[in-house]
Amino acid sequence: MRAYQLTDWLPTTRKEVELREWDALDVILFSADAYVDHPSFGAAVIGRTLEAEGLRTAIVPQPNWRDDLRDFKKLGRPRLFFGVAPGCMDSMVNKYTANKRLRSEDAYTPDGRHDMRPEYPTIVYTRILKELYPDVPVILGGIEASMRRLTHYDYWQDTLRKSILIDSGADLLIYGMGEKPIVELCRKLQEHPAYSPLPTDIPQTAYLCGKENVPGGIRPEDVRLFPHEECLKDKRKQAMNIRHIEEESNKYAARRILQETGKQMVVVNPPYPPMSEAELDRSFDLPYTRLPHPKYKGKRIPAYDMIKFSVNIHRGCFGGCAFCTISAHQGKFIVSRSKESILKEVKAITEMPDFKGYLSDLGGPSANMYRMGGKDKALCGRCKRPSCIHPKVCPNLNTDHRPLLDLYRSVDALPRIKKSFIGSGVRYDLLLRQSGDEHIDRSAREYAKELITNHVSGRLKVAPEHTSDRVLHLMRKPPFRQFQQFKQLFDRINKEQRLNQQLIPYFISSHPGCTEEDMAELAVLTKQMDFHLEQVQDFTPTPMTISTEAWYTGFHPYTLEPLFSAKTPKEKLAQRQFFFWYKPEERRQIIAELRRIGRTDLIEKLYGRRKT
Repeated sequence: MRAYQLTDWLPTTRKEVELREWDALDVILFSADAYVDHPSFGAAVIGRTLEAEGLRTAIVPQPNWRDDLRDFKKLGRPRLFFGVAPGCMDSMVNKYTANKRLRSEDAYTPDGRHDMRPEYPTIVYTRILKELYPDVPVILGGIEASMRRLTHYDYWQDTLRKSILIDSGADLLIYGMGEKPIVELCRKLQEHPAYSPLPTDIPQTAYLCGKENVPGGIRPEDVRLFPHEECLKDKRKQAMNIRHIEEESNKYAARRILQETGKQMVVVNPPYPPMSEAELDRSFDLPYTRLPHPKYKGKRIPAYDMIKFSVNIHRGCFGGCAFCTISAHQGKFIVSRSKESILKEVKAITEMPDFKGYLSDLGGPSANMYRMGGKDKALCGRCKRPSCIHPKVCPNLNTDHRPLLDLYRSVDALPRIKKSFIGSGVRYDLLLRQSGDEHIDRSAREYAKELITNHVSGRLKVAPEHTSDRVLHLMRKPPFRQFQQFKQLFDRINKEQRLNQQLIPYFISSHPGCTEEDMAELAVLTKQMDFHLEQVQDFTPTPMTISTEAWYTGFHPYTLEPLFSAKTPKEKLAQRQFFFWYKPEERRQIIAELRRIGRTDLIEKLYGRRKT
């Protein structure tokens, strides 16, 4: 690995700007994460993308918002705009647990310190910048802005909040994966005088305007959501809104979305079409050092430790899980990198001085969706289903695992690779699918064997999420019997290959529609499968997902049927305890709860017949 110089990173201080002999900056990005120059960190991706366009770009990571604000002043004013990208996670998910307790560690901060970012940094940073430089545009990006671009429920404040454009005072918001809109914005701004009115015609952006002066006028094809004020009064209207937002986030040809808030209108332009393979390769092939900035020398950044020897092979996920933000952020259409680009990155990893020959992950939002997509693109163009595999796998979906098998074998054939593990979640419903095509079905069986035999680091993590088919349907997950079939397959291959590997399932309690009785039956079923559950969590309502809005409104956004949700600490604990039926300290309370809900028949199944 070559020796890097300080100028190999994007500048973060005035001294680093001077080392490059720049007299001014075009764009200054503010991030609530530490600066890790790696394609898994959004600020680095946007910074490198702008650099490739010839723009002088700097990053200010984790600025101090409590003192005299010197971090916001030290680089001065940029020629084009400030960008605020508050991190790889929503700040409130990052800071708080599902029980609203402060987390002990921030994975995106040196040494895991939890006091280096404010709540809602998008709002905090933007307000500071607007006060210091009122005439300089502020552009929002990242997951926090993306998932708060319209009226949304905020779990931590237990309230319905306006678009983050309004709360922050920013000039423009880029949602989703931001390379294409940020480049187009810069090109347009360079054609006009500095700080002129920002363009309103860029896809995948959102902006504010007066209700009476929407650019181009209100068109018949526009999607008009219920106004924010009406959603405050009527939760059904908020539930109806989120359906339209999800559908337009997952269409090839989406429509513009409008939402009135007070005297203003939030306008969300349709997203760009999915990137091409060449465009995605270009993003991943930018000259990242793949290392934290030298200012963090000697400090541990937990999120970087997790991904430093991993490779992302595609974007997008067509699973459409109701509780997941990926489809609303990245979209459901898979965009895969070329094998050449992936192998180039793997070779770069093998040259890192502390690499021991083991890739921790060769995956993506879902591990086994590489190069999958619609066979007839015209059908995809007319489709507005949020999931390509729920309630059943779409017959138009190509589920051929052969390109992924070829990729695995090509990576494993590289000289310094001892083993490549798959740490991303595997969709076992794709492995078990009977498509009717002999070659595709054989490739699924071959992939399952290859995965389990050669790519599991002792434990394979999968996410059935629940055992109740009714709850799973609400989650948009496959029936539990498919997980049972996969476990049989996993056990059989382990036995045949004389391996001693574990299957580790993830489960969620308190999801909308889930009751204590559902959790009690989950305890019995997982006991019968000989699981002592470890990977479990309470449902956390994160901004702008279907599950979150169902939890808040009490209605299913697609059917408007009423849904029960466990909300109080007592109700959540009553569900969560069933994960731990095997702990002696939980036994008495679980038995009492089973009697209370009239399911004494499950006591014997969990604990055996009691002696009189």
